[in-house]
Amino acid sequence: MSFEVLIVIIAFFGLLLLNIPIAFCIGVAALLGFYTMATVPAPFVMSQRMATGIASFPLLAIPFFILSGVLMGESGMARRLMDFAVALVGGLRGGLSYVNTLTCMLFGALSGSATAAVSSIGSFMIPEMERKGHSRAYAVAITTTSATTGLLIPPSNVMIIYAVVAGNVSVASLFMAGILPGIVVGLLLMLVAFVGTFRKPALAAHADDIPAPGLPRALLAALPSLGLVIVVLGGILGGIFSATEASAIAVAYAFILGVVVYREIPLGKLPSILLRGAKMTSIVMLLVGMSQTLSWFLAYEGIPQQVSDTVIALSDNPLVILLLLNLVLLMVGAFLDMTPAVLIFTPIFLPVVLQLGMDPVHFGIMLIANLCIGLCTPPVGTCLFVGCSVGRVPIAKVIGPIIPFFLAMVAALLLITYLPFLTLWLPGILGL
Repeated sequence: MSFEVLIVIIAFFGLLLLNIPIAFCIGVAALLGFYTMATVPAPFVMSQRMATGIASFPLLAIPFFILSGVLMGESGMARRLMDFAVALVGGLRGGLSYVNTLTCMLFGALSGSATAAVSSIGSFMIPEMERKGHSRAYAVAITTTSATTGLLIPPSNVMIIYAVVAGNVSVASLFMAGILPGIVVGLLLMLVAFVGTFRKPALAAHADDIPAPGLPRALLAALPSLGLVIVVLGGILGGIFSATEASAIAVAYAFILGVVVYREIPLGKLPSILLRGAKMTSIVMLLVGMSQTLSWFLAYEGIPQQVSDTVIALSDNPLVILLLLNLVLLMVGAFLDMTPAVLIFTPIFLPVVLQLGMDPVHFGIMLIANLCIGLCTPPVGTCLFVGCSVGRVPIAKVIGPIIPFFLAMVAALLLITYLPFLTLWLPGILGL
């Protein structure tokens, strides 16, 4: 390891321990690395890499999908999706657990945000689950883990970021590839909840005690919201518009739905919605720009190739190498948020899996599924902190109930890793 790389690592983790925002940890570390290199003008290269890093047409989809997610969150969509989920699975023993997971899957997919799903769904599902016999800590645990499925089920901003960093990877292929893995994660979480009901006999008394409209009425109310996925994915697959153009269509659709159809967004509220979307977009774009500078530095120092050679030398068994990569990414996800982790580690680990013959689309879904687990684990687990805040429960009380769901997510990750058809089957039959 060179002196320059050592300086960058020390600076990055030192700033991270000081609780400096991650974008500035990355940027300052990269800048110090540039200054240690006598061959490049540090300020010029830094500004150039930041500018070129965000000057990407596919990245235009991010502000639009973020804005459509904010509009969806304000439009009363979560309540209608919950009614639909209740009509489907609410009558089962412990049905609120399944309702919670299914609603988070639907809302997370439509909004593209796991934290939005935790806050929106958790605000009314956590108290309701407590009223029906579940502990508040259990309700927080299942809401937190279920919300991450929306990052695998399209549309997903992190898939767009991965496609840009990986290069020559179709966003449409990633969108289609994430559907089955997202469903697998959701089903395994429901399976854990189902097994848990046998230890709670009191839940049997509430099996049918969940008021909800009939299935046809609930489906009719939720259909306009579900139509967003149909319009976005159908338009992309039909060649009507690209993934970037689909994001703008999603904003128009969400605006009409919230303002005209549901009438839950007054026009006077639009400025605050636009401001929220702009703030969220600026955070993501700053992370992208800063991370691109660090990625360039690491590539200049030959770190991706060195890591690839080292990992390949550890074993000639692809199954063992993939297991090692998963273990590393699980640790990374515990300390880094998803966006910077994708931006930093995709250029490092992608050459490794390509040497193994792994499809980059398959690796992208494996990477995202891995980092989703990190959203539910301390010390940086964003969804865990949001869930505990919404549920007003200390993190220490949630650790016990969340462990079975955590293990279910790990089991799903192993299935995604070692069964490529879960990821590649749907894009394959669609010719992507």
